[in-house]
Amino acid sequence: MVNAVNLPQFPECDHALVQSLQHLSDQELVTLFQRHPESGRYFTTIFCRYSPVVYSLIRHSARSPVQAEYLFALTWRHILHELGGVDTGQAETGGHRPSSFTLQNWIINVTALCINQVLVPEVEAIHYSLADASPPFWCYLEQALERLRPIDRLIVVMAMTFRWSEARIVAYLRAEGEQLSAADVRVRLGQAYQNLEETLPEDIREIYLAQLPQPDTLPSDDELLNDLFLEQLDGSQELGARSQESGARS
Repeated sequence: MVNAVNLPQFPECDHALVQSLQHLSDQELVTLFQRHPESGRYFTTIFCRYSPVVYSLIRHSARSPVQAEYLFALTWRHILHELGGVDTGQAETGGHRPSSFTLQNWIINVTALCINQVLVPEVEAIHYSLADASPPFWCYLEQALERLRPIDRLIVVMAMTFRWSEARIVAYLRAEGEQLSAADVRVRLGQAYQNLEETLPEDIREIYLAQLPQPDTLPSDDELLNDLFLEQLDGSQELGARSQESGARS
């Protein structure tokens, strides 16, 4: 007998923007997602619709809840990357019979692929927390991080993922030929945080960030942004490595 899985709750599924799209078919959601890549609400709605299926499949195959959560996030990141090229079979086939494609089957197949092929780290090496960063927010935040200038991305990763002090960041950058002071690093870090938030899709900010306090200026100790970005950056170790390489070359 298969044990029941306790499904996590995702508050974004109750958000008005997501609820307003629940009447749409899978095909309509995929079409809107493909036509409006600047919006995140369509992917988030698909996530809310199919997260129970994906999580159940992964939880039954993962060795621990921590690894299940991390693989769950990685699977949805893969779904996001592949969804833009999905053909939902709007047109009829040559035999005038509609395509047998269904989004649910496609998502199940992608999930199975991730379960079988993704090498999940040991629990001690995983810092991702589903409670702190829901997969849609995690995915779009990662995209925003990738759009930063390499030097700014490198500074963010060193400060937030590796938790280096300003002095250590300055020493590293100077060794790589970047002549920045501690004050310069603090300014660049604050600008990078602001650019990250502004680069997120507007509807993703509304769904995930509207409940957060919005100060007129960045806090001097960056506490607000620490809470906002820390788990996402910790959970994206591959991106941190790429940022180091890009930053060193810039």
